[in-house]
Amino acid sequence: MEKIQIAVGSTRRPKLAAVSEAIRDFGSLLAPGGEFEVIGVDVDSGVGHTPANRSELMQGARQRAEALVRLATESSEKWRYFVGLEGGLDVIEEQGGRSALLESWAYVSDGHSGHYGRSGGVEIPEALAHEVLDHGVELSAAIDQFTGAVGIRDAQGAWGVLSSGLISRTEAFRVAVVAAFAPFYNAKMYHAASATQ
Repeated sequence: MEKIQIAVGSTRRPKLAAVSEAIRDFGSLLAPGGEFEVIGVDVDSGVGHTPANRSELMQGARQRAEALVRLATESSEKWRYFVGLEGGLDVIEEQGGRSALLESWAYVSDGHSGHYGRSGGVEIPEALAHEVLDHGVELSAAIDQFTGAVGIRDAQGAWGVLSSGLISRTEAFRVAVVAAFAPFYNAKMYHAASATQ
């Protein structure tokens, strides 16, 4: 049985669980009969601790994956896919106010081409947005402060707090990973669409 190693640019449990759960969903489409191994590697995103716009979220996810590609080349690792995950805020200015949406982004590469995917978004309360965006407090620290708990990002995450446990941090990243892997496990559709242009 073929073993396919998937490197993830993080060692955080919710992120690794998200990739493992996503692979359970599409693994048979990606490599029928394949066995998958998820490997967490701590790499830098190259963006701030709480990205505050879509561009930074996408950049952070991509740069994590690209760091893994470089690391694999330098150390002769046999990783087949490289996954960068980034969570943060997408701030939308409208009608004289702002809305800050918590989003989770993924970028997946096979070392040659890469693709993005993202979760949905959940609006964060203005008081929380104020702490993060105006005072520079890291989202994980701010959410801990608001809830009176510690280590929320390694459990349900801000997603879980804001959705009363209906959407966890792991689930948000799982959706992003499934979306980002689509051009790989559904390559026939993507190639057919490219051929019609």
